[in-house]
Amino acid sequence: MREYLLTLCVTAAVTYLLTGPVRKFAIVAGAMPEIRARDVHREPTPRLGGIAMFFGLCAGLLVADNLDNLNGVFESSSEPQALLSGAALIWLIGVLDDKFEIDALIKLGGQMIAAGVMVMQGLTILWLPVPGVGTVSLTQWQGNLLTVALVLITINAVNFVDGLDGLAAGMVCIAAAAFFMYAYRIWYGYGLEAAAPATLFAAILMGMCLGFLPHNMHPARIFMGDSGSMLIGLVLAAGAISITGQVDPDAMNLFAGSERSAVHQTVPVYIPLLLPLTIIAVPAADLILAIVRRTWRGQSPFAADRGHLHHRLLEIGHSHSRAVLIMYFWSALIAFGALAYSVHSASMWIVLCIVALSAVGLVLLLLPRFTPRMPHWAEGVLPPRYRRGRHHAVTYGTDEADGAEEASGDSEASAEEREAAVGAGLHGATAIGGRSRHIEAREAGTPR
Repeated sequence: MREYLLTLCVTAAVTYLLTGPVRKFAIVAGAMPEIRARDVHREPTPRLGGIAMFFGLCAGLLVADNLDNLNGVFESSSEPQALLSGAALIWLIGVLDDKFEIDALIKLGGQMIAAGVMVMQGLTILWLPVPGVGTVSLTQWQGNLLTVALVLITINAVNFVDGLDGLAAGMVCIAAAAFFMYAYRIWYGYGLEAAAPATLFAAILMGMCLGFLPHNMHPARIFMGDSGSMLIGLVLAAGAISITGQVDPDAMNLFAGSERSAVHQTVPVYIPLLLPLTIIAVPAADLILAIVRRTWRGQSPFAADRGHLHHRLLEIGHSHSRAVLIMYFWSALIAFGALAYSVHSASMWIVLCIVALSAVGLVLLLLPRFTPRMPHWAEGVLPPRYRRGRHHAVTYGTDEADGAEEASGDSEASAEEREAAVGAGLHGATAIGGRSRHIEAREAGTPR
């Protein structure tokens, strides 16, 4: 465990220290695109944060290769080399996209090439556990096709969810933490050396995300861009492929010795093997909804819009930070809930806790719909959004200006609302000025 923690810390430190210089480089290189209609941020922000994350990945692999207990992973398996090759290709494609905005189909082709390179070096799915059937061995082309599909889904799921400051890095870090606990248990709990590469990948992925998050939290000073989102998506997929398709489930003593007795009442037995897929449940759901939504409208599945889950959270009234925390909550609930259920599938307390936390999550999700309104006597000590009305001036009627001031000061108001309120405030100020001049002219006895 200490060597995994050392690898994690080195990866995080290198990523964190390099992000500052990378930000300056991105500004000089002009990797600061104009604000688009679907963007949430209001100021041009440099991208290319994936450069620091990639060098953090390289540092983590280099340190692990020189540690006694982790060096065996590189000697007995070609998976670390396969990961580095695929990561380098996907990172280069992402850097080009961050700078030059390459076509979506070209990016998809690059993702397929990166996945194919990893498959050629041995990182592929060999078998799958099928409920009611047992362990099914895959042919070479079936395993390769399934591996490429899983890589593409994971990369694009993470890329789609990268829409708010700190969202993608935080969600992937949560998923990597749950995945590390699961893989570490398989490696040291069952003594299966085939789980060692996935454990190492998860530790390095946590370090990459933790090192980048301080620079990317709201308000973000730098974005990871496609060079970062596609990179962490590929690393997450590599760990999932390694442990799902190469660790023999029969060796985990999950089955009772024969294939017929192996078929328990389906789900509880297969939860540990499906965990790598549950950890990307929220990004994958966002990906599927985006494809269905865009296809239904007659658009390309790769056409960007403002219909993602995090955009909807902002639309119903959540602030930027609260929307990110809600997405964190659901990711952690699904990932760690599946992990806990895989360890103690017979315990009803785990199921009850998951149900109770889901109810809490729904309440938090719908909180803006039930914004409380306090009595008038308590309005003086409450934020403006909880007040029933506005304090009016005695003769000047400045309620429009107050509305503009409140909208501009409330972080949860949208840009359109702020502009409308400011316009109303200016109109009110013009009316006030005209009224004041009329009063002065009348008192002086001159026509206005």
